[in-house]
Amino acid sequence: MEVKALACELPATSGVPLSRWSAGEVAREAMERGLVPGEISGTTVWRWLREDAIRPFYHRSWIFPRDPDFAEKASRVLDLYEGRWEGESLGEGEYVISADEKTSIQARGRLHRTQPTGEGRPMRVEHGYERGGALAYMAAWDVHRAKLFGRCEPKNGIEPFGSLVEQVMREEPYASAERVFWIVDNGSSHRGERSVKRLEGAWPNLVLIHLPTHASWLNQIEIYFSVVQRKVLTPNDFADLDALAERLVAFQQRYEQAARPFAWKFTRHDLERLLSRLAEHGPLASTSVVAA
Repeated sequence: MEVKALACELPATSGVPLSRWSAGEVAREAMERGLVPGEISGTTVWRWLREDAIRPFYHRSWIFPRDPDFAEKASRVLDLYEGRWEGESLGEGEYVISADEKTSIQARGRLHRTQPTGEGRPMRVEHGYERGGALAYMAAWDVHRAKLFGRCEPKNGIEPFGSLVEQVMREEPYASAERVFWIVDNGSSHRGERSVKRLEGAWPNLVLIHLPTHASWLNQIEIYFSVVQRKVLTPNDFADLDALAERLVAFQQRYEQAARPFAWKFTRHDLERLLSRLAEHGPLASTSVVAA
């Protein structure tokens, strides 16, 4: 049907000044183009589109891999999640840590006290607030043991991240482990070959593994950060930074009591299929990104 084809076009393709279609806008455009006899409503268009699960009023963000070594870097991280390194199973004295920073967490003191939920009424949070500053929350997650480490710092940086590494690496079993793999993104606190030399030089049994650029979604600690965002920081109502830091650390302890390793299901084989599919649609078609 021509109306469905219209809905699958980007509005800008035909010069319509919209970012995306609504059912009503599709109906209007269809009538102006003479694609339908007489008048139709947005409800009618919505019903037609629903038949084929066409939803032009929604959008989803995505990003093409830009790292020329994306497949190689991502594959070794996925192998570590499955307990393998360079084709061999990890030994009892080898561990995998996923780490990162959640930066610029604000303490917003509400101008009026937050009201708890009641019968037929949700929690009510005052819109206005006073800024109480911001801090950075550093966290490290033992992928296979569901062990969590964290600390609050005034800001992120090489030294604060180094303090997190020291916090973990001085504790057993990591202190005497054969190897401890640290999976990190490409943030400024642990970027590039300098970070490898710095951290592996300080801790001989540490192996620093960088994710591909723009691939934080492959870092398991981001799952924990999303939990923190939902359960601790939303809504944000903290009198000051001390109250914020206290809540973050207390939640970390509470979470770890019942924590289990994440059921990570995205494997090297899934990555191969994803990259093959992306190669058919965009920039990857002109590169040689193939899963190792």
